[in-house]
Amino acid sequence: MATRILIGLITLAAIVQGLAAESVGDFLPVVLVILGLLYGGLAVDAEDATAYLVVTLAVGGAAGTGVLSNIPAVGDALNAILGGVSVALFSGAVTILCMRAINRVK
Repeated sequence: MATRILIGLITLAAIVQGLAAESVGDFLPVVLVILGLLYGGLAVDAEDATAYLVVTLAVGGAAGTGVLSNIPAVGDALNAILGGVSVALFSGAVTILCMRAINRVK
């Protein structure tokens, strides 16, 4: 249940950040990072995170290249939303990295 709430909050924050970045300020990217860290710690098994990491790289690559900007009229907004999602996914990957390092030290 907590993971579904986190996914909903990440999606909502990414949409707001993508569509109204000027009016929100600088706190929403920090919220996306915190939500991504929480999601990575709660929902992903650190020892079997291959699927999550592949999706993270795919979304990050798509957001980084601006591939959705080629869609007329809505492409820039979709690309901005995808950028927010990739921020959350990459911060979740950092959590997985830390959890794997801690498991190796134990």
